[in-house]
Amino acid sequence: MKIWIDILFLTILYIFVFHKSWKKQGKQIFLSKTLMYIYLGFVLHLTLMPVLTSLPFVFDHPYHPMNLIPFAGVMNNRGDFIRQVGFNIIMTIPFGFLFPLTKKYSKKNLFLKTVMSTFLLSLCVELLQPLLHEFRVGDITDLITNTTGGAIGYILYIILQPNKLLNYLIH
Repeated sequence: MKIWIDILFLTILYIFVFHKSWKKQGKQIFLSKTLMYIYLGFVLHLTLMPVLTSLPFVFDHPYHPMNLIPFAGVMNNRGDFIRQVGFNIIMTIPFGFLFPLTKKYSKKNLFLKTVMSTFLLSLCVELLQPLLHEFRVGDITDLITNTTGGAIGYILYIILQPNKLLNYLIH
């Protein structure tokens, strides 16, 4: 039930804040930004939700610092690390693919911008997880694998050239 409050908030935010301004930017930007928004909603659902109902309790539990030893789970044979690494890579491939589509103008240094944006998205999630939920811990491995997923997504963007497909679909 708590997650539905976040979903309702994100829906209202989309309808009353983003929808109108994105629509003015053209069909391709509107579609790509809307897809990115939906994708980010799923990422929030998988990694941070519930958010709004957790905010009043942020300081009611200890903050667990981020694990800064890369691939500690692999080295210590802890948990299902292959599934976790694979999931983190797969989870951010869409970000790396969609991010360039949301850019209307400057394509300069787009790979670097995409990778850095993926890194910052992942860093925010990893820092917020233990703040919102006492059972969650940020992990440097997740940061590395998420960023790798974003880079793979960008490479797929280059290979598949979705701008041409989007232009075809909307015209």
